[in-house]
Amino acid sequence: MEKDWVKVFASNVSFESEIIKGMLFENEIEAVIINRQDSSFVTMLPGMDEVYVHNSNEAKAKELIAASQEGKIENNP
Repeated sequence: MEKDWVKVFASNVSFESEIIKGMLFENEIEAVIINRQDSSFVTMLPGMDEVYVHNSNEAKAKELIAASQEGKIENNP
């Protein structure tokens, strides 16, 4: 991971991370997902997906994520 990127969301359910990434993209925030699942434990333990954004977008991303989890997502034109 390049420097200046920060984790803004983590989940052990992959589709949740994909939804967050898509929502951030729709709000013009570039995001990437890092899969932290240990391949040797695939069948035993769930992995953790982490969503990262550039640190310049951290505050806005966290605000959007909090709003989406409360069901109050804002629509940007």
